Amino acid sequence: MHIERKYIEDYVKKRFGKNYEVEEFSPIGSGAHGMGYRLHLRTPEGLKKFVIKDLRGEGLGHDYPSDRAAIFLWDKDYYSLLPHHVKAIDVIEQSHDNTLHSMTTGKEYYLLMEEATGVDYFKDLEEMAEKKHLDSVDEEKIRKLVEYLAMIHKVKKESKNLYWRKLRDTIGHGECLMGVFDTYPDGTLSYKEMAEIEKMCIDKRAELKPLYKRLCQIHGDFHPGNILFQDDGNFLLLDRSRGPWGDAADDVTALTINYVFYGVNHRGKLYGAYEEAMELFFNYYIELTGDEEIYFVVPLFFAFRGVVVANPVFYPDVTKENRHKLFNFIRGVLRDDRFYLKKVNDYING
Repeated sequence: MHIERKYIEDYVKKRFGKNYEVEEFSPIGSGAHGMGYRLHLRTPEGLKKFVIKDLRGEGLGHDYPSDRAAIFLWDKDYYSLLPHHVKAIDVIEQSHDNTLHSMTTGKEYYLLMEEATGVDYFKDLEEMAEKKHLDSVDEEKIRKLVEYLAMIHKVKKESKNLYWRKLRDTIGHGECLMGVFDTYPDGTLSYKEMAEIEKMCIDKRAELKPLYKRLCQIHGDFHPGNILFQDDGNFLLLDRSRGPWGDAADDVTALTINYVFYGVNHRGKLYGAYEEAMELFFNYYIELTGDEEIYFVVPLFFAFRGVVVANPVFYPDVTKENRHKLFNFIRGVLRDDRFYLKKVNDYING
């Protein structure tokens, strides 16, 4: 972090008023989590002393600016609620031009984005239910989706920390495996059964940690509801999530778990067009990328995505028997030495 004195002076005038003057602005030093500045202000009430601190990126969940902003916004809300704790006065945003702005005037936050229209990929999945084979339109769409993923996954980044974070978040993040389990109604799966799956995922994470060179650009939530096909056959994407970097297996499983889910939900197994879609997706992806290693990585991500589609809160119409088969699939892929396309129904049957 670097803040120039002229920008802090401008900020002070905007935030506190023209009667406030900067008496002292100097670096304090750095520690394990970051560095800080001493800020002393001359005010109508006398000298007031403050500290500005930052958080160092890369590690401890502080990797992205949005991580650090979330922590500071929490600090602003809750420091003053604990007796004998110093008060947080403001959260300061540093813009690309290095100017400083307060970002704590709001009580809630919203995202303004472009409107997108189209037909989501759920429609295609529903229509596959009665098909013995994929038709040419199905195949073309799958190839376009695979080609897109192969393209974005070519963008690599060197960071052991970010790869390990993706593995960790896939298990422990509030939107991922453990967080989704915590939304399950009691009785869906026993706490012991949930813990067994969580433990297998932790063991799988240990196996995958040496593969940090796989870190690449990802979408992060490449599921059917976030894929909108247009009249011309092209598509738009919604809701990129949980970090721009991860493993290609995250995107691949986010979509392909749905071939398993729809097959199980309709007939208790992977069959017909769903089976062909699963095979086409993986085989074409390997053909384009040469990434045979992905078969060793997808089990962890299939476990997370399987827990999502087995959630009765999200999918209440799934029968108890079929939900049990989805849990079989999760356990099966985690217990195997790698994922095998030809064994999907073996996983499902337990």
